[in-house]
Amino acid sequence: MRSPKQHHSWKSDNERRKRLEVPSAQSSPTTTTHNHNNSGYHMHGNPHTDSHEDYSLGLCGYILLILSYAIICLTFPFSLTVCLKVVQEYERAVMFRLGRILGGAKGPGLFIIIPCVDAYTKVDLRTITFDVPPQEILTKDSVTVAVDAVVYFRVFDPVISITNVEDAPKSTQLLAATSLRNAALDEGTEGWGVRVERVEVKDVRLPVQLQRAMAAEAEAAREARAKVIAAEGEQKASRALKDAADVIMQSPTALQLRYLQTLTTIASEKNSTIVFPIPIELMQAAITSYRS
Repeated sequence: MRSPKQHHSWKSDNERRKRLEVPSAQSSPTTTTHNHNNSGYHMHGNPHTDSHEDYSLGLCGYILLILSYAIICLTFPFSLTVCLKVVQEYERAVMFRLGRILGGAKGPGLFIIIPCVDAYTKVDLRTITFDVPPQEILTKDSVTVAVDAVVYFRVFDPVISITNVEDAPKSTQLLAATSLRNAALDEGTEGWGVRVERVEVKDVRLPVQLQRAMAAEAEAAREARAKVIAAEGEQKASRALKDAADVIMQSPTALQLRYLQTLTTIASEKNSTIVFPIPIELMQAAITSYRS
């Protein structure tokens, strides 16, 4: 028996099962269901369905069933090694009797099969992951990109996953290669007893030419911003020089002090050559006296 937590986690899956129909399960009534709990296993059945199934097996099937029971009784207890089967907590067993579905999925735990008449297939209920092959997608900007994705899915109805599709995991992978949308995948795999839990995009690759174009565009934008910043700096520097010139024009002595400060700065750098600027006023006075 499932715990309340497990029952709650499977509630959505039970709702899915109610919407799906299994033709083989409808055509063959349930006769015997073996469930395993802490005390052992029980056998549940309806006398009307049991007689109906035995009758539907036909004469040959009825004879094979009797012979199988006889062999089990004659070889008891060694026949238990063949009749008793165990499925893990994360697995379910789908049983077939002479090719027809026998009840629902069995497990987890112990259940019984009849040799030569019954066959079963185990279904893993754990979440399965796989990488979707790279797909090229056209964006709204008419740009082709390659997308890598990961799909997470699991089987929620073992009977449907066996009867409605040959290989449910492989079919889900092939369907995921055609569409990466979670809703589209879940809608397409619902009839297979598979629920797609998540579709995650792992990587998006751009063409090399597009990457170069985007890099060139970004570099041009950076150069344009650098030129604008340099022009703004020159503008501020020219305004500062203009203000300094206005101050110096008001006091001619300030220009001489500026000359001396420049010489002090040059001398501190241990240069072998010192350029001494000559004031323009002295040259103008010499030119004026020469003309006169």
